Amino acid sequence: MRNGTARTHGAPRNSRLRADAPQTDDLSRPCDRPGCAAHGGFRAPKSRRSLNDYYWFCLEHVREYNRAWDYYKGMSPGEIESEMRRDTTWQRPTWPLGRIGLGPDERVADPFGVLGNAKPAPARETTEIPAELRSPLATLDLPWPVTRVEVKRAYKALAKRHHPDANSGDKAAEDKLKTINAAYTTLIRVLPAGG
Repeated sequence: MRNGTARTHGAPRNSRLRADAPQTDDLSRPCDRPGCAAHGGFRAPKSRRSLNDYYWFCLEHVREYNRAWDYYKGMSPGEIESEMRRDTTWQRPTWPLGRIGLGPDERVADPFGVLGNAKPAPARETTEIPAELRSPLATLDLPWPVTRVEVKRAYKALAKRHHPDANSGDKAAEDKLKTINAAYTTLIRVLPAGG
């Protein structure tokens, strides 16, 4: 017992592996290097095709093997490029942006066409604009049908732009703001709540 802590019998002081610590406790395993009788405690992959099949070398020969190891040896530049691209996604399949990967009909909604080949958002139903809403909709520059959220968004943007404080007290801006306020009030009264 040192500094108030008991040390379990047989447990190593430092559990971290050292670079030169053998990777096996099998002392009967000889080094796979021809002519070497030392303990083969360090593994090295036999080839890039069989990374789980190992040679077992002594420390000196595994270091020599590692210095000479070239994963890409024998590959063409195209094969190397392909391998590197697959490595960037951890050898997992990927799909083009906008596709989920389940099939060509499973696509992300892209109403602005940013993703190119994605299907557009469903079009709004076109219905006759009520006569009393034509002027307020034109004032707020909104299409019909419209939701409360769209009305509020348009109102905030226009009120900020035409507010007298933002226009040095301009009388025309003040009159425009009064028209915007009236249009907003009319539309909010008519539209159903929650929409």
